[in-house]
Amino acid sequence: MSIVVTGATGHLGRHVVRQLLEKVPADQVTAVVRDRDKAADLAARGVRLAVADYNSPETFDDLFAAGDRVLLISGNEFDKGRVRQHTIVIDAAKKAGVALLAYTSAPSSLKAALADDHRATEEVLVGSGVPYVLLRNGWYHENYTEQLAPVLEHGAVVQAAGEGRISSASRADYAAAAVAVLTGEGHENTAYELGGDDAWDFAEYAAELSRQTGREIAYTPVSVEDYTAILTGAGVPGPLADVFAGVDAAIAKGELVVSTGDLSRLAGRPTTPLAEAVAAALKG
Repeated sequence: MSIVVTGATGHLGRHVVRQLLEKVPADQVTAVVRDRDKAADLAARGVRLAVADYNSPETFDDLFAAGDRVLLISGNEFDKGRVRQHTIVIDAAKKAGVALLAYTSAPSSLKAALADDHRATEEVLVGSGVPYVLLRNGWYHENYTEQLAPVLEHGAVVQAAGEGRISSASRADYAAAAVAVLTGEGHENTAYELGGDDAWDFAEYAAELSRQTGREIAYTPVSVEDYTAILTGAGVPGPLADVFAGVDAAIAKGELVVSTGDLSRLAGRPTTPLAEAVAAALKG
């Protein structure tokens, strides 16, 4: 039996693997990666590596074994058919007879286009007969704290989210929930709605940035159309700009407020406060 993590060298995947190594022996962890060289640090810790690509079905042949517990981290190639990519992994897991497949999805409250691939993947997974867990991850602090350069340069947080609130949490928080499911019992055929303990809006985010930097940083709400134009002007491809702007429209409607408490319960601790994530980002 192995715990298998796909996308293991991605931002979330690395957090998951590191936290797994605190719970189970390294030889029980398999990291699925595209580039073996990028996983040299994981191999050095005793983690087994498997090279596979969501776009190449044959690379998943015989990758899984009966009894494995698998974390399928959703792909980020929006232009390559994510549902098809995910289905390749699900089919391989079914064929092998894995004990559990957990999938990083999106909150059921999110109706933006970004969620469409997740809903479709959930249907494939639930219909596959593989014991599943739907980890419906909310938004990450890092979606904003890793993009501080333009905010600090212009002294403004510019979004199309109105006064909408967000229950974000850190990647490490969501990783902790995944690890709890992968190493625990009794999670089969369950969906968890995951979000941070405290929701916030962009005016509060700007105020926190102002407090920590000692500079005046304001929140400037704009229309979805203007925000899309700003993103494309900054070099974001049109389809991706539409996705991001659609998320802001969803935030304005309250679709990224998750108040179940599932994340902190699974992690076994309170979620990371936004202020802590801002402080970490400013330290660089």
